[in-house]
Amino acid sequence: MLDIIKLYPKGFAANSYLVTADGKTAIAIDPAQPRIALEAKKRGLLIKHILLTHGHFDHIGGCSILQRQSGAVIGCSQKEVALAQGRDNLAEEFQCPIDPFRVDFTVNDGDTLTLNGISVTVLATPGHTEGSVCYRIENSIFTGDTLFADGAGRTDLPTGNAWQLQDSLYRLRSLEDDCIVYAGHGADTTIGYEKKFNESMRV
Repeated sequence: MLDIIKLYPKGFAANSYLVTADGKTAIAIDPAQPRIALEAKKRGLLIKHILLTHGHFDHIGGCSILQRQSGAVIGCSQKEVALAQGRDNLAEEFQCPIDPFRVDFTVNDGDTLTLNGISVTVLATPGHTEGSVCYRIENSIFTGDTLFADGAGRTDLPTGNAWQLQDSLYRLRSLEDDCIVYAGHGADTTIGYEKKFNESMRV
């Protein structure tokens, strides 16, 4: 049975998620802070894979320690590799240094990955950054900084594009109303709620 564990950040960082089907191995989505390694250990989980929705510093702070300690392999969109690996990820601007790590594989729109027995579908959702993606797992979608409860990502940072973001939000409207949204910041929500109440999702 699929188990999704949400870790709220301490200080400024993104929500992080651990997804496990067997209670032993896990996918980490946007491991924002190094303390995710301790959380995984407490829960008896070995993080074997890391998926990044995009490469901003507040979503990647735990990548290095997980790669060193558990050998986790890291994937993101090809267009986010440079961002994730330290160029223009805003770490310097926000005075939040990030330990280096490597991206081991890249994902493309429409890919279906099988990681630790979990099927993950990749949806390209550019706008917040040019390589932003969302990850669909069963009836849940991990949206990074594309879609929030009652909001959407900003587009005034490097590679951001407001028109692309609007197209991406329109794409997310096509998902089932009961699809659960696990966002990069803030509370969980559903596609149906956002279609009804989120001004950014209205057409």
